Amino acid sequence: MNGTIDGFSYGLVTPVAAYVMACVGSALGLRCVVRTVHHEPGWRLGWLALGASALGCGIWTMHFIAMTGFSVAETPITYDVPLTVLSLAVAIVVVSAGVFIVGHRGATRVALTVGGAITGLGVATMHYLGMFAMQLNGELSYNAFTVSLSVIVALVAATAALWAAVSVQGFLRTLGASLVMGLAVTGMHYTGMAAVSVHLHNSIESAPTISGQEGSSLLLPMLLGPIIFLILAAAVVMFDPVLILGDSDGRDKPAKGRSKVVARGNTMPVRVTGIQDSPAPVVHSVPQADHWPSAAPQRSADDERAQYRETGAGDPYGARYEAE
Repeated sequence: MNGTIDGFSYGLVTPVAAYVMACVGSALGLRCVVRTVHHEPGWRLGWLALGASALGCGIWTMHFIAMTGFSVAETPITYDVPLTVLSLAVAIVVVSAGVFIVGHRGATRVALTVGGAITGLGVATMHYLGMFAMQLNGELSYNAFTVSLSVIVALVAATAALWAAVSVQGFLRTLGASLVMGLAVTGMHYTGMAAVSVHLHNSIESAPTISGQEGSSLLLPMLLGPIIFLILAAAVVMFDPVLILGDSDGRDKPAKGRSKVVARGNTMPVRVTGIQDSPAPVVHSVPQADHWPSAAPQRSADDERAQYRETGAGDPYGARYEAE
């Protein structure tokens, strides 16, 4: 007998809350990568680690907030604690791998392909590992086509997020990219949940022993840690002076232009802010030696004295007054 599955036990509360957490994690992750790529590097390793951890925690938090709304009418659901914690570790590690690849290599085709594949497969692994941690009086089965579709969505979402992390600048653009990323990650989760069906055991005797903790008693306390981390990460990002003062869609970064100055026949490259290289260089003309004006003839000291001396100065005393 198949169980009656309800993925929205609390109505729209869980999907909306899950989407918000996915957007928060995506926004923090993107802003941290923007900090390392488009501004002064600073502590590059630390910013990439903070961004990867925020993105991984956001995805994991989204997943398990959505899972609190998942129920099967005919059986209670518990969760295996080690597997649940392992799913969080997987989310952070695989997202870190993708972020570090793209953060160091840039938005090249190879880096985006490899980083997006690792991150997308890791997000899908985190999702189905969290599903495997569920224990109930029955067995879970999956529709292969829907599972494949959810993995494709995860790959596309991860690649798009990594591309946005190194290509999008400015607060508003990063916010828009995080909203799209949150929608893609949440869509991947509910696509994967649509692939699930539960086959209940016919009798209590044939059912395996259900251990672990119930969803509310396990998931809610576990969610506090990642949520507190996201709040602290948000404080670090919001109060970073480089992001606050340099948030002008890339206009804060000096353009790498060069002009060429011609002096006495020699071409010397000179870096000038805001001027790009062009086939027609900026030329500052300096007069050549053959065009310089001839120097004025030097005048002797006697000529200078003769020009400014008084009339009759130097003449005999009598001759001077005879002239007058």
